[in-house]
Amino acid sequence: MSEEEQEMITKVEAPVYLKYNFTAGSAPTRFLAQIKNGVLAGQRCPKCLAVYIPTRGSCGRCGVPTVEEVELSDKATVQSFTIVSIPIPNNPIEPPFIIANVVPDGANVSFIHLMSECVNEDVHIGQRVQAVWKPEDEWGYSMDNIRYFKPLDEPDVPIELIGKLTVTGEEG
Repeated sequence: MSEEEQEMITKVEAPVYLKYNFTAGSAPTRFLAQIKNGVLAGQRCPKCLAVYIPTRGSCGRCGVPTVEEVELSDKATVQSFTIVSIPIPNNPIEPPFIIANVVPDGANVSFIHLMSECVNEDVHIGQRVQAVWKPEDEWGYSMDNIRYFKPLDEPDVPIELIGKLTVTGEEG
């Protein structure tokens, strides 16, 4: 055998592509219809009063159906974040960039989205942010209607209050 034939293989590149269809249930369908109209909508639990976004149809804490729809602000608070420093295959965004879990005003749970118009090292938990929407003629049934969240010049929310309910059920 030649030297080339005896060389040990240490790496094999094998890209995997997954294609799937998603069928939304009734709660996600209502949520997606609202987002297509530029509205962030949640659902409130009738028992513990937690507000979920995106809507799930039931409360994760109590297990009861959530049917009351709540219109939420496109202002939010950063609950957690990460600075992505490595390129993601087929992602047009060049690193470094920020992905954050944001809790919309009026909600008690976060969802994940991109942040921009910020200095990455200045992003922090409790920071106030607002959605930057695509032009309305580009809206579809997707969270992609929001391009990203950008920092606001507002006081931070104390960490212990992010997404919490007070005794009356109002956001703390």
